[in-house]
Amino acid sequence: MTLATEEERITILTDSFDAAAMEFHRRRMAAKGYRLENRIAGHHFYMTEGMETSKLFDGEVKYAVTFVRDDEMK
Repeated sequence: MTLATEEERITILTDSFDAAAMEFHRRRMAAKGYRLENRIAGHHFYMTEGMETSKLFDGEVKYAVTFVRDDEMK
């Protein structure tokens, strides 16, 4: 049986695909041991509290990019 490693995730939201893609380089994520976890894509964000759901960011599309770093890379 192997133990699962913990992963540290950072998700950044931006107004454009280009800005999201640049964050990897701007923040020097590779040098810190991070890799891109998912493709960069536009999302609509909602918050739910019980039965109530509300749009975040006035319903505007935000681009989400998530970086992940394995425990072993720290």
